[in-house]
Amino acid sequence: MKWKGRQGSSNVEDKRGMSGKGMAGIGGGVGLIIVLIVTLLGGNPSDLLGGLTSPDPGSGGTYVESDEEKELAQFVSVVLADTERVWTEEFRKNGLEYEEPTLVLYSGSVESACGIAGSSVGPFYCPGDKKLYIDLSFYQELKEEFQAPGDFAMAYVIAHEVGHHVQTLLGTTKKVMPDRSKVSETEYNKYSVRLELQADYLAGVWAHHVQGENLLEKGDLDEALNAASGVGDDTIQKKAQGYAVPDSFTHGTSEQRKRWFNKGFESGNMNEGNTFKVKNL
Repeated sequence: MKWKGRQGSSNVEDKRGMSGKGMAGIGGGVGLIIVLIVTLLGGNPSDLLGGLTSPDPGSGGTYVESDEEKELAQFVSVVLADTERVWTEEFRKNGLEYEEPTLVLYSGSVESACGIAGSSVGPFYCPGDKKLYIDLSFYQELKEEFQAPGDFAMAYVIAHEVGHHVQTLLGTTKKVMPDRSKVSETEYNKYSVRLELQADYLAGVWAHHVQGENLLEKGDLDEALNAASGVGDDTIQKKAQGYAVPDSFTHGTSEQRKRWFNKGFESGNMNEGNTFKVKNL
């Protein structure tokens, strides 16, 4: 992706080295998926974990940014600026006004309106404060654990979380998600999958317009599709426990995530990704 030398966003809040408490005992796989969907929908992940928290050994000290982290932070800022430009224009075309979200960089753990989250949760969006949260160490995990290297794989992750912000602004999240106390966990998960796949579609819409601005390089689309595949529920669960449990899926399979991102990329239309009206995802 052509990003160096371009203007970044002013909506980046750096909280690295300022974390207070971290989540104990949370790893990748199923735990990451379950906690992430709780934070996405405005819940408190510490409630889910029975209040299991532990002191963050990195808190209270001075955060020293490495050269690699500095470059990643600049990259994230540029990608966020690209999302702001694209979605401002797309909302304008639909007679709407886009409200730019804030992206929070943190290290170890962070407190949001959705509760306290550790870096093992992965990047997430909190509708309660309309902020995206990213620990830059996740990008190393993306390359090594999820086998999804490349700068556009990183860009896809940001665009997906911004997709959740778009859903919040459009009222989609509140409109489509049922009262959790009134449906079974399996039924609730089905709605969650559709919400996540729509965010993948919206990330694809963003990528479509970035391509139109001649900012993509050879192999970028493959990097994004590889990342979408790498974070599929079935792939993550098989790595974590050797098998997949479809009823517990909250984000969609690798195939579904790739397909819906690609649908958005090919369409470029924010209004054509209604995953809640499709019978077969």
